[in-house]
Amino acid sequence: MKAVYIKGKEDLEIAEVPVPEPGPDQVRLKVAYVGICGSDLHYYFNGANGTFVVREPLIPGHEMSGYIDADPQGEWAQGTPVTVHPATFGPEVPGMENLRHLRPGGSYLGSASTWPHTQGAMAQYMLVGRDMVRVLPEGVSVKAAALAEPLGVVLHGINMAGDLTGKNVLVSGSGPIGLLATFAAKHRGASKVTSSDVLDGPLARAKQIGADEVINVTKQPLPEETYDLILECSAAAPAVNGCMKAIKPRGRIVQIGMFPGTPVAVELAALGQKEITWIGTFRFDNEVDEAIEMIAAAPSVADVVTHVIAVDQATEAFDIAKNSEISGKVLVKLDGEVEE
Repeated sequence: MKAVYIKGKEDLEIAEVPVPEPGPDQVRLKVAYVGICGSDLHYYFNGANGTFVVREPLIPGHEMSGYIDADPQGEWAQGTPVTVHPATFGPEVPGMENLRHLRPGGSYLGSASTWPHTQGAMAQYMLVGRDMVRVLPEGVSVKAAALAEPLGVVLHGINMAGDLTGKNVLVSGSGPIGLLATFAAKHRGASKVTSSDVLDGPLARAKQIGADEVINVTKQPLPEETYDLILECSAAAPAVNGCMKAIKPRGRIVQIGMFPGTPVAVELAALGQKEITWIGTFRFDNEVDEAIEMIAAAPSVADVVTHVIAVDQATEAFDIAKNSEISGKVLVKLDGEVEE
């Protein structure tokens, strides 16, 4: 089978490796699609994602969909369409019973945070634990199901924010996560959703996915003290500074975008002066199941996918995904030819 390995900075190899055999508590999946995430881009273009450095060849990818290929226990038939919850969780910690994703000792598909690294989904076949499997509801396409993981990240942030009904919401940053945040905010009852970015391409896609208004902040500043809630998806210091001005007094900013592991210059005076609540978020626990339900109810979410590229052109796929002017979500197709 083919597997994509990141070996270091801008060093990618498509290798032929044996098809893995599942153990008694595992299932083998035939992978159909894998989305390229921001962390995957960092691993490829920088050789590291924050403090997590590629120290051995790493198969990237935690946004995946595919089919059951082999189930030793016989619960699922071959060909059953699925996605996965990409996390395993560390041992129980008193007081963290409902915070599995924050407990130490866990792992995540396609991550160099563990040693040995936790290999990801960008291979034609992969093994996962049975508890990671999520069978797709009837009518959910395998292509759309590759969005379950990033949509789960967004829904976790929204759940941390609370009820969106009737709220005036800003989504800061209109990359793939920002596009999904715009979509989800509308479907969670926000009265108005504005999307911001520094590029016109992402803003055009935000408008297509449902934004009521878009703002290119290089041409027009955000209006001050306007928004009840901001979903900050860029993790860019200038964007966060703008959000501090744009949020209403006692408003909430949910930090979905992940900052690097280095100091960041953010103006925090307004945090106290306006009694802002700034909420950090990290991955998710069970929101992948909510994401699958949303995809089933609103399949137009798949409009955030702009490119599907065959695995043999994986390097090109990473280059395109890095260029946010031209691309939203980029999927790598592992199971055959890309349809025109």
